Amino acid sequence: MAENIKARLSLGATAMERAAIDEGLRAYMLRVYNYMASGVALSGIVAALVASSPALLQAIYGTGLQWVVMLAPLGFILVLSFGVNRLSATATQALFWAFAAVMGASLSWIFVAYTGASITRVFFITTATFGAMSLYGYTTKRDLTGMGHFMFMGLIGIIIASIVNFFLASSALHFAISVIGVLVFVGLTAYDTQKIRNMYFEADSADLATKKAVMGALTLYLDFINLMVLLLRLFGERR
Repeated sequence: MAENIKARLSLGATAMERAAIDEGLRAYMLRVYNYMASGVALSGIVAALVASSPALLQAIYGTGLQWVVMLAPLGFILVLSFGVNRLSATATQALFWAFAAVMGASLSWIFVAYTGASITRVFFITTATFGAMSLYGYTTKRDLTGMGHFMFMGLIGIIIASIVNFFLASSALHFAISVIGVLVFVGLTAYDTQKIRNMYFEADSADLATKKAVMGALTLYLDFINLMVLLLRLFGERR
């Protein structure tokens, strides 16, 4: 990636230089989206395979293994987030694929709880919503940092409310959490896309650029999956 891209843009660049920068940015974002989409696809395949096997469902959800499957994705996220600087690009990619596979196992319950038709419908709704907000975050000239911080505070509130509702089991609070959660992850999709886009303008080695693309894909993957699960809670048809 070219050195001092931001400086060149601020000082003024020729049309050829700007075209090269735009082409590089598009290639970088396409790489991020390809990682993200592949991760979602892998999770979906694993989730469907687990859900179609009564033996696997019993092994996971009929024993203490369910807690391992539920908490393992968080472990992968922590390792990637805090250890990415010490990992190689190959190790970062491998951990991302492992995370997507384990996440798929932890999401297998949606194929048991909801009809296939409603999962398909919500998937396309999620894809359209995610695509529109990600496009907005990519193209807007407005700085979304303030909105991102606000959405992050909303996310913390949702996590706390979800923990409280685990004990209260309130259907009204469950509905409110789902509605607010959809709004939060819609906003985070736009904010995260802009942040990932802006990271491109930092000059990197090829190894670091790969790791940044994977981490960007991980962020968008989480936005997409959480948005889909929340929309399923609102619009999914239970079996």
